[in-house]
Amino acid sequence: MPSSRLAVVAIVLGLVGTVPTAPAKAHAIIVDSSPAVDASAKGPDVPITLRFNSRIDRERSRLSLVDAKGNSSALPLAKSGPPDILTATAKGLAAGDYKLRWQVLAIDGHITRGDIPFHVAAP
Repeated sequence: MPSSRLAVVAIVLGLVGTVPTAPAKAHAIIVDSSPAVDASAKGPDVPITLRFNSRIDRERSRLSLVDAKGNSSALPLAKSGPPDILTATAKGLAAGDYKLRWQVLAIDGHITRGDIPFHVAAP
């Protein structure tokens, strides 16, 4: 390889090593939930709290309850609270298996979603 080409390659490699990289932005992920995954909750009314690792856009977040038959119903979210927490109450639940289906918009602009399975015990 001619020395001029070698010098260009060395300069380019040197510049690549000094280019600052942007810090990775984390999506909103759950760090704590009540009920917890696969937990048993006492019904018929079940308070729900989901805490995330970052601020979320409450207005664009969704929470629904899915029963064992696959029927889904939206849960109204509390209008206020800490910027990293969603709260709601599932009312009038019969004993059985359920899933909380959540979807949030994080401050980094990304939507994340997931399910939290849990069981409601007979009162």
